Amino acid sequence: MRKREYPLSLVALSLLIVGFVADLAQAQTPAARQDVPIALIGGTVHPVSGPSIANATLLFKNGKITALGQDLRLPEGTLKIDITGKHVYPGMIAANTVLGLVEINAVRSTVDHTEVGQLTPEVRAEVAVNPDSRLLPVARSNGVLLALTIPSGGLVAGRSAVIQLDGWTFEDLTLRSSIGLHINWPVMSTGRRRYGASVVPKKSKAERKKELLAKIKRIKDLFADARAYRLAMLAELNGSRQYHPRDLRLQAMLPVIEKRMPVFVHANRNLEIRAALDWAKQEDIKMVLVGGYDAADFAAELRREGVAVIIAGTHRLPTRRHEAFDAPFTLPKRLEAAGVSYCIATGGGGFNAAHERNLPYNAATAAAHGLSKEAALKSVTLYPAQILGVADRVGSIELGKDATIFVTDGDPLEIRTKIEQVFIQGRRVDLDDRHKQLYRRYTEKYRQLGTSLRKVSAPKVPLPKGKSAGGK
Repeated sequence: MRKREYPLSLVALSLLIVGFVADLAQAQTPAARQDVPIALIGGTVHPVSGPSIANATLLFKNGKITALGQDLRLPEGTLKIDITGKHVYPGMIAANTVLGLVEINAVRSTVDHTEVGQLTPEVRAEVAVNPDSRLLPVARSNGVLLALTIPSGGLVAGRSAVIQLDGWTFEDLTLRSSIGLHINWPVMSTGRRRYGASVVPKKSKAERKKELLAKIKRIKDLFADARAYRLAMLAELNGSRQYHPRDLRLQAMLPVIEKRMPVFVHANRNLEIRAALDWAKQEDIKMVLVGGYDAADFAAELRREGVAVIIAGTHRLPTRRHEAFDAPFTLPKRLEAAGVSYCIATGGGGFNAAHERNLPYNAATAAAHGLSKEAALKSVTLYPAQILGVADRVGSIELGKDATIFVTDGDPLEIRTKIEQVFIQGRRVDLDDRHKQLYRRYTEKYRQLGTSLRKVSAPKVPLPKGKSAGGK
């Protein structure tokens, strides 16, 4: 019988899926609910919302912070943990991510951050979150304990949610749902752009402009329909109109047009930001700008209109030839100097989900280019909590807030700092992750081979005749 042959890509994909399923089978067990009071004693606590407290005691019970200070009287049965010489910080918040909605971006069956259709305001991100994602332990191992996980794709993508990075189900993970409605503002430029080789036909300027106007009209029509739907519902409640059919899509828009929920508009360039600001003012809605590469050009208006900016990462290149090399690095400082509310996130998207652990280093880059150390820390803790409307629960270490904190041996914005302990709502979370597992695996491999990673060196290359090591 002739041996059946399969394409190499299909075989590789099958092995990848098998490995992924095996990984899920080894997923870490979520932490148990806090059942006794816990006191972290002797460390330096950094509340972020106030000055640091040296040699402090931090007490939390039932997942809530109940006391903070020096020489506290602890309740009976308290679990005391000595953290002398260590530091305590509030959990960092990734404010622009698809964590939990994607596992391996190249494997379609593990990607669930985009819904079918251009207008899907009824979509809720949290119901699609995978609690067993191997990306969550990696992120929390570096102090990223919360995330705004967002839907993407289309014009109106749906509603985001703030999740905690530990739990059995998506309900356990969800700290607060329906944080905001996300809109991907269409590219406003109608100039000629590069296209793939004959895959996408070149279009005339008139055709591109027509498509652009059609996209903007679809967004405006959705809001107009939602307002009409709201009036119909009110008329029905008042008894002046007969029953009106329920529309889930328009029902999801009501908190937005009633200004109970903000709209997160994803836009980076001047043209898109200008159009989005004008549109938000016309619609009389609460707006948050996500991306905001050119946000500093509109600083006065952003401050006046109360529009906050979620900066989509500082680790990116300038987009124009004439810009300074450090333009992305200095954006947080420029917004802060102009009095604009902001926070620092990463670039978002499926390929960036595996790199959310690098969130603190985006803030560190801003600190190296003019932003104060204190502001840099707030930009990934308290500031995102305030922008996302969850500052009553997280973002700083204060009485009554969730005990979502981590213990380190130094500054969390410093790449050499080690995260030693993590607590999410008072639950002590396992800090093992895929990276540590691979490190142990390959350390053991080289141990069995009788060598060490440090002893491995490049092979010696013979020099041409007549040449010495000094090049003479």
